[in-house]
Formats: sequence, C-alpha cells, structure tokens
Amino acid sequence: MDSIQKNLLAQVADLHEVPEGAYNIRANGAGVSRNTTANIDIVTKTDKDGIDIIIKPGTKNESVHIPVVLSQSGIQESVYNDFYIGEDADVTIVAGCGIHNCGVDTSKHAGIHTFYLEKNAKVRYVEKHYGEGDGNGENIMDPVTIVHLAENAHLEMETTQIKGIDSTIRVTKGDLAEGAFLEVREKIMTHGKQYAKTDFAIDMNGENCKCNLISRSVAKGNSKQEFFSVMNGNAACSGHSECDAIIMDGACVTASPQLTANNIDANLIHEAAIGKIAGEQLIKLMTLGLTEQEAEEQIIQGFLK
Repeated sequence: MDSIQKNLLAQVADLHEVPEGAYNIRANGAGVSRNTTANIDIVTKTDKDGIDIIIKPGTKNESVHIPVVLSQSGIQESVYNDFYIGEDADVTIVAGCGIHNCGVDTSKHAGIHTFYLEKNAKVRYVEKHYGEGDGNGENIMDPVTIVHLAENAHLEMETTQIKGIDSTIRVTKGDLAEGAFLEVREKIMTHGKQYAKTDFAIDMNGENCKCNLISRSVAKGNSKQEFFSVMNGNAACSGHSECDAIIMDGACVTASPQLTANNIDANLIHEAAIGKIAGEQLIKLMTLGLTEQEAEEQIIQGFLK
C-alpha cells in the first residue's frame, strides 16, 4: 500500500502496521490483505460484493479489523459484510472507511453491515469515517448497520465522523430479544455545505432488554444535520435516546424523536438539546490566554470526546 492509503488506515482504524488477529483490508474496490485465526474465519461472498465474518462460540479477547480505503477518485461501491457471532463470544470489531479524493469525480462507499449475535455474545464495534483531498469531487459515505441480538446478547457501537465527508446518510436498525443490550454512541461534525442524516429504528421485543442511543454533533458553516430516532417498546423494556448538538455560523440542525410503547411496562425516554456555545465558556477560556477560535476548538473537542 502507498503512503496515502497507509495514512487513511491510520485515520480510520488506528493501524500503523499489520494488526494482530483476524483482518481484511480493502483498497480501491478490492481486497488487498487478509488473515484468519483458529476462531475467526473471513469468507468472500459469492453472490455480491462483501465478506462473511464467522466467529466461533466462546471466542474471547480476539479482534477483527475490516477497514476500507479509497484513494482513486470516482470509485463508487456498495459492500455487504455479515457478522456471525457465536454464543458466549466476546470480541472487538474495528471497521471504518477513509477516502482520499483529489479528482473531480464523486467517491462513494456504502458499507451494509449486518450483525447476528447469538445468546450471551458480546461485541464492541468501532467505526470511523474520514475524508480528505484537494479536488472538486465529493466524498460520500452511506453506512447501514442492522443488528439482531439474541437472548442476553450485548453490542456496544461507537461511530465517528468529524472530517471530510460531504454527504452521509447513517442508518441503524435493530431488534432485541430478552435481556439483550444495545448501546450506540455517535459523534459527527459537519462544515461548509456538508449534510449528515442519522436514522435510528430499534424494536425492543424481549423482556428486560435495554437500548441506549447517544448522538453528539457539531454543525458549522452552512452545513445541515438531521437526527431521526424511532424506538418501539414491544415488551417490558428500557429505552433511552439522546441528541445533543452545537450549532454554529449559518448551520441547521433538526432532531425528530419518535417513541412508541406497545407494552404497559415499556419505559422510554428521549432527550434533545440544540444550541450555540455558551458565551461564559468562551470568556472563561479566553481569560486563560486562548483566542476565541482556540477556545471554540477546545470546547468542541471536549464535547465530542
């Protein structure tokens, strides 16, 4: 891989060398490197573009890296990755996509990831999106994550997009069985004329299942963000949806929650807050010697941490 691709890998997957454990690295529309382990297999799909990641029951303390990089302008792809997590497994999965576009054509990656977690399985899933380039071509990412959690399965999902993506529609759908737990934490920053849409839709079907959705975002320039959250409590369950946004310049942010309780013991909560940086916060930091711009950046970094 060349220096541009290596830098993209560092940005989206914190990879500076070949990772330990299982991995599949994709660059410019093709697989370039793969490794499997005794407990984790990676198989190329035969009916469409993508891979199956199969993790044996009881697998503990192992990881899978599946980053994607695009360094040629104009590549547009949809990739389907399915994850089969065996009973009682406990693993970390690191994904993400980086785009370097110095041309005039649009570069686009749509990763459609479907998770099947068996009973008592536990996964920490990290996904970062990053874009760069000095051309006129747009960088587009449209990730789709579909989650099926069996009894007492546990999925923690962290998604980050803070630079270089002109347009993104981020879809997350899930269904939870008895005792299952889903937590999604996303961080987004847009600037210029960028657009970002978050679309959550979660069905809590099992007794005592829980879901926690947290979105933090910063909208700068004339960018636009939309946050849609649908949470259906179909059993005695607990659901919490939270959207916090900082709005700056001429940006626009919309938050649209929808909660539906189909069971008398469904406990559903939504919180939304949209506002500018408080003046007293800026003043406090500026009295310590920071410029107004430096103070803003410090506040934003802390907010998105």
